[in-house]
Amino acid sequence: MQKIWTGRPAEMTDKQKIYSSGFILMCLSSLLFSSSFNMLIPELTEYLTSLGGAEYKGLIIALFTLTAGISRPFSGKLADTFGRIPVMAVGSIVCFVCGMLYPILTTIAGFLFLRLVHGFSTGFKPTATSAYIADIIPQSRWGEALGIHGMCFSVGMALGPALGSYVRSAYGMNALFYTSSFFALLSIVILMNMKETLEDKQKLSLRLLKIGKGDIIAIEAIPAAVVTLLSYVSYGAILTLIPDWAHHIGVENKGLFFVVFTLFSILVRFFAGKASDRRGRISVIRTGLLLLTMALICIALLQNDTGLYLSAALYGIATGILSPAINAWTADLSHPDHRGKAMATMYIALEIGIGSGALFAGWYAGRSVDDIAGAIYITAAVTFISIIYMMRQKDGNRTDSTGETTGAGPV
Repeated sequence: MQKIWTGRPAEMTDKQKIYSSGFILMCLSSLLFSSSFNMLIPELTEYLTSLGGAEYKGLIIALFTLTAGISRPFSGKLADTFGRIPVMAVGSIVCFVCGMLYPILTTIAGFLFLRLVHGFSTGFKPTATSAYIADIIPQSRWGEALGIHGMCFSVGMALGPALGSYVRSAYGMNALFYTSSFFALLSIVILMNMKETLEDKQKLSLRLLKIGKGDIIAIEAIPAAVVTLLSYVSYGAILTLIPDWAHHIGVENKGLFFVVFTLFSILVRFFAGKASDRRGRISVIRTGLLLLTMALICIALLQNDTGLYLSAALYGIATGILSPAINAWTADLSHPDHRGKAMATMYIALEIGIGSGALFAGWYAGRSVDDIAGAIYITAAVTFISIIYMMRQKDGNRTDSTGETTGAGPV
């Protein structure tokens, strides 16, 4: 099996506390950042329809994830060379600027252009954030720390849509866009007080923006990337289809699905992260994938409001288990000098999964709401493929008696 690089300073011990001011501020910044772009999602389908672009609703998520994926190699390289904090700041700044421009560019082309640009935000901030957390937390508690951070990010995913729907109904769509910008601005302000963790920083130059073959993919992180891609196809489909599906089965508030699944995701992330530290990443990921497959089947099968909410709860539990375990597994597999690239590799796979899921859902179910259930069943089948892949992996991320850590690889 392959060896894992711990990537932590000699003075960092496993007993070191994780609830430092830097970690808490990072979690708060991510909560605000997550709220900023997630508050728009439930309202964008109807907004694009009002602009006359109903046939382009599959592009709302797909364009966003396209540029997020394209920007990952740049954000990963810059996080490993120029610094974690500046890369995070770029992500928040993009969110701020796009929120201010949505009310100005009110054509279909202008809207789709902004969705394309807006994707750079998640291409930069989460990549550097994950690397930053791995820098300041001992490896034996990566799962726990990333679970707590993911919990805060998920709070933003829950608060964002609920707040967004309220702001839009009370004050209009433009007010929603400006509120999104304000949350991104607060995220930037917090980052200004953070201490950089990259020790050997380089000056920003055009050379750092040149991406070679070796800068795109971290080979050691491919196992985590494969699982991420396959499991997030369903998320892209869900983001695209749930608003229409909720309306079809008689649920008036289309944002409630996202609130329910996010709340349940929050509830399990802390415990799931700790479980992956103690029991191993692989077994926890397998459990999450199985629950995710079951949740997708339930969404398509239980066609009433109660069924939708129960399915959302199960979907949230599944994602709450998967996210911290996959993030920690990626950190386990990474080399300390290329941790940003490893995280970028995993996030590239995430964006490909979400984008392809959104495009597929928009194409397959774009003509009739009756096709939505079929599209969801297909994404469940794709998720099941990831379970088969994970059966070929075995746990090996526990620290042994020598202090070394071995990683998971194909059997």
